[in-house]
Amino acid sequence: MTDRLPGFATLAIHAGAQPDPTTGARSTPIYQTTSFVFNDADHAASLFGLQAFGNIYTRIGNPTNAVLEERVAALEGGTAALAVASGHAAQMVTFQALLQPGDEFIAARQAYGGTINQFTHTFKSFGWNVVWADADDIASFERAVTPRTKAIFIESIANPGGSITDIEAVAAVARKAGVPLIVDNTLASPYLIRPIDHGADIVLHSATKFLGGHGTSIAGIIVDAGTFDWSRDNKYPILSEPRPEYHGIKLQETFGNFAFAIACRVIGLRDLGPALSPFNAFMILTGIETLPLRVQRHSDNAKAVAEFLSTHPAVAAVNYSGLSSSRYYNLARKYAPKGAGAVFTFSLKGGYDAGVNLVSNLKLFSHLANVGDTRSLVIHPASTTHSQLDDAAKTKAGAGPDIVRVSIGIEDKEDIIADLDQALRG
Repeated sequence: MTDRLPGFATLAIHAGAQPDPTTGARSTPIYQTTSFVFNDADHAASLFGLQAFGNIYTRIGNPTNAVLEERVAALEGGTAALAVASGHAAQMVTFQALLQPGDEFIAARQAYGGTINQFTHTFKSFGWNVVWADADDIASFERAVTPRTKAIFIESIANPGGSITDIEAVAAVARKAGVPLIVDNTLASPYLIRPIDHGADIVLHSATKFLGGHGTSIAGIIVDAGTFDWSRDNKYPILSEPRPEYHGIKLQETFGNFAFAIACRVIGLRDLGPALSPFNAFMILTGIETLPLRVQRHSDNAKAVAEFLSTHPAVAAVNYSGLSSSRYYNLARKYAPKGAGAVFTFSLKGGYDAGVNLVSNLKLFSHLANVGDTRSLVIHPASTTHSQLDDAAKTKAGAGPDIVRVSIGIEDKEDIIADLDQALRG
């Protein structure tokens, strides 16, 4: 026995898991069941009343999912986590716990196109209003704060541009405003950046991407940092006021530094219903076991590819934070010293048509709408993921008509570069 705290790679394999007590199975079993038997009537009542922890129904919780939740919480340095059906579901459940109709939240416009669409359009049907800020202008977050502001949202590494956000600076704005900072850490993964260490109160993931890593399963994760006082100023009634469906329990008072994760589970997940299947939880868990190995290779390959593209005659500019020429280079060294990630964009001298031709001519790369796979992936955002935006909004989001996004895989870097070279010359 030792008092040594486990390292990242050890946690990626072992956190939350132990051999199955009944069968001795070493890998976490897939508990493919809808519901769970109660010991007796009192046990059932205590579970439904939040007086005891345990399994009731897989929409609310499942033993396979629980291992995934504990593992990601450990990797991120949080107090608890909740696994849901997708990254978009994670965002929906998170904001449902924080916002009432008419409330506002601030979000960095450097964000995934689907997130921009969800925040701008779909959230309006709940009466939740987004106010956009610029991650390159911290003062824009301060200017956006109003009495109705309930949260600030950023991406640690922005999709699709790969820019690094100054998390500590935005966290300072959130603290001054008395609201939580939510950080989407999908592109970085906790191997490269741990937002909680820099002031985040909630961390979100599309676990579909680098956590799973193999393009097989869709999932989302919400991590509670345990750092925010939800009862302060009664801004967050779901957490601070008595819950009538749970006999008047106040979630912050009862569950303390993991109250937010509990609220997302027993209210958002229970009633909105975006449950993660145990099979997908198992697949994401399996992917996480190799997370540090994969992400380091992804990042090393991406840097080599970015360096190649920066000297190619068909390329106008490369937007990769790991290059010394990048405006984000110092932020990358501060927040992601092991590597600036695998996803970045570059612009082509031939504009929109050149982007469409490139994705058509690549052979090793897969042309699809995903990132974080072991394979190298490519997409032309202006004609796909960001197509719902007008040209000005596309450019603000880092997805202008001349932009191509790549997610560099873990193949041999020489083969990745050769494929890009032939496609650019074709």
